[in-house]
Amino acid sequence: LMIPLRIIARFTAVAATLLLASCANQKPAVTYTKDGKPVNPYPAGTYDYFKTEPTYPKTYSVWKNDELLPRTDAENSSIVISLAKQRGFLMNGEEVVLDYPICSGIPSRPTPPGTFYILEKVVDKKSNKYGKIYDAAGEIVNGDADSTLDPIPEGGKFEGASMRYWMRLTNDGVGHHIGPVRRRPASHACIRGPSATMPIVYSKVKPGTRVIVE
Repeated sequence: LMIPLRIIARFTAVAATLLLASCANQKPAVTYTKDGKPVNPYPAGTYDYFKTEPTYPKTYSVWKNDELLPRTDAENSSIVISLAKQRGFLMNGEEVVLDYPICSGIPSRPTPPGTFYILEKVVDKKSNKYGKIYDAAGEIVNGDADSTLDPIPEGGKFEGASMRYWMRLTNDGVGHHIGPVRRRPASHACIRGPSATMPIVYSKVKPGTRVIVE
């Protein structure tokens, strides 16, 4: 059986293309140091390197795409929140611009998953519900108070918790803002972010920007 040379050539070209594509999609081989520790196979500074580090996703570090960040604005941005990883992602289309640590709600006050759209932005926001209660002498008597449940002593006052760079997601008080970031769920349902990162995220979005919590 004689196979025409043009068919053999075409088959060879297709096979070579598939082989190159397969090789391009392969991850770099993992190597190890003499004491058996894995060596990150990706170039330092790349997003793949950041995600492959053994401290990820628990790290407090933030990864930034310096080339894409200046071209990201309220017209092309979105936010993705990973509850499982406790990480937030500022997106430009399908590309990650910022990958930063977040802190979501505790099991009794969980952050709701779903697709949301920013309802309002307020730089200097204080909680109407959660904060501290002081007595008449100005001493804190309840450092984790709920103003709707906890009594305020005579002459005392309630002071709402600071939630700077507030981006409201729901009408019942869930938002994304600066707050203490633990590497575990620890908030009252809001999504806290680092003080150095949230102003950047805030500047790149607008009311109506999509936020996916998953």
